[in-house]
Amino acid sequence: MGTSRDRVLRYGYRNMTQTTSAARWWRITPVLFITYSFAYLDRVNYSFAAAGGIGKDLGISASTASLIGALFFLGYFVGQIPGAIYAERRSAKRIVFWCLLLWGGLSSLTGVVSNIPALMTVRFLLGVVEAAVFPALVIFVSRWFARSERSLANSFITLSTPVTVLWMSIVSGYLVQAYGWRAMFVIEGLPACLWAIGWWYLVQDRPAEASWLDPVERTALEAKMADEQQGLKAVRNYGEAFRSPTVVRMAVLYFFWGLSLFGFVLWLPTILKDASSANIVRTGWLSAGPYVLASILMPIISMTSDRMRDRRLIVLPCIGVSGAAFLALYLVAGSNFWLSYALLCVAGIGPIVALAPFFAIPADILPKNVAGGAVALINSMGALGGFLGSYLVGWFNGLTHNPSSSFLLMGGSLAVATALLAIKPKR
Repeated sequence: MGTSRDRVLRYGYRNMTQTTSAARWWRITPVLFITYSFAYLDRVNYSFAAAGGIGKDLGISASTASLIGALFFLGYFVGQIPGAIYAERRSAKRIVFWCLLLWGGLSSLTGVVSNIPALMTVRFLLGVVEAAVFPALVIFVSRWFARSERSLANSFITLSTPVTVLWMSIVSGYLVQAYGWRAMFVIEGLPACLWAIGWWYLVQDRPAEASWLDPVERTALEAKMADEQQGLKAVRNYGEAFRSPTVVRMAVLYFFWGLSLFGFVLWLPTILKDASSANIVRTGWLSAGPYVLASILMPIISMTSDRMRDRRLIVLPCIGVSGAAFLALYLVAGSNFWLSYALLCVAGIGPIVALAPFFAIPADILPKNVAGGAVALINSMGALGGFLGSYLVGWFNGLTHNPSSSFLLMGGSLAVATALLAIKPKR
């Protein structure tokens, strides 16, 4: 017959598949989506300032512009692991709240800087402040969603990447044309500060704290998460997790992935503007293309990942095809704009749509006491790759006034990432 607690849990599990599941998706995932949308907005609008005259106004050379664009990722690298440890041991809710306030303020401050050192400082600090947000949100998801739901739940974080860059590309183009790059930064930084209040009142760190859940459902959900932890090999501390061959390989892999992904995201408007000789508004519309396709494909990829036993098998073709498209771009760039644009859309999709299943892997294989730190380590290596990729892509483009070299760099880096992922782990 079982104990009364067992009967409560059995009832809770059944109930959770009906009412609680729906409540969690409707209450939590929109908040995750909006929160990370503001992070990506304030991260990549610099690309439109670069295309819209910030270099001319502040007297920035091509090499210095590349360094300024990349400094964000250096700050992002520095802040990852400390932020994740705080979120894991203390509160993901609290650290995201303060990050929202600070990064919104720093983004707006970018619009009033008057010299290059000030701009460098603001971009670096913006990276430090935003660094904690992604691992904190992944930790948050692991407390609210089971393994069979996690990739799809993560996709509501990463889906904000293409959707935000999609509308931001269009809106930023109009803002720069109408008011200039300074006003764009100020206007686009303020919403994050306002959203911090919504975040604070809409989320709770754990199901046990959620008053909108029935007590039986809260107990069942917490028990389900605890049961999943029982099947994982114990890992004593972060040092042991960071030495795991799988975590090390994922970190190195994501370094090359990030090199390509962030080189693409940051410099896409400049590449398109130079290739098409379009004005800033048309450049914004063209920049939106890859993100429209990524927004459609990402939920499909994530749901497929949750149904498969090996997430690696869904991530592998995504980044492999994108790497091949970048290499094809190297061969055809300059010969036909629309063919190059189609390949550019294909190249940009894979590294974005594969983010959710990729970052579901650490929580699948590691216990919760170290999974968040592992996500931070992997993501920090991606930020380091992003620093290098952002700098080199911008430097190559400024030096040669031709994106071919940067296409070769981004395609080669994804080829290395694909090769590392193709090695099947022992466990």
